[in-house]
Amino acid sequence: MKNQIFTVFIDDNFHYMDVDERSVAGEWGSYLDAVNACKAIVEDSLKSALQEKGPMTADQLYSHYTDFGDDPFVSPVPSGETRFSAWTYAKERCQALCDSMKEDK
Repeated sequence: MKNQIFTVFIDDNFHYMDVDERSVAGEWGSYLDAVNACKAIVEDSLKSALQEKGPMTADQLYSHYTDFGDDPFVSPVPSGETRFSAWTYAKERCQALCDSMKEDK
């Protein structure tokens, strides 16, 4: 049996639906590793926005992400696995990141 390769692609939310703006982050030997790479890309995008724009609410950060952030996804999605949603993950992380910023003060 041939080993499956999972490719992580990155779309740019600022250029929504423009495949010419798509890039490839890399290839992984497992779906879980590829999803973890996607999570790291979203995390970097959110943290970068906070560094550039300063303190924000979770809603403001999420809005900024959906307008300008990196939107990674994995292809193919194995049968029986849930498709990774960068927007869903970002929504969860925005709240956690903003909450941790409040605690640090």
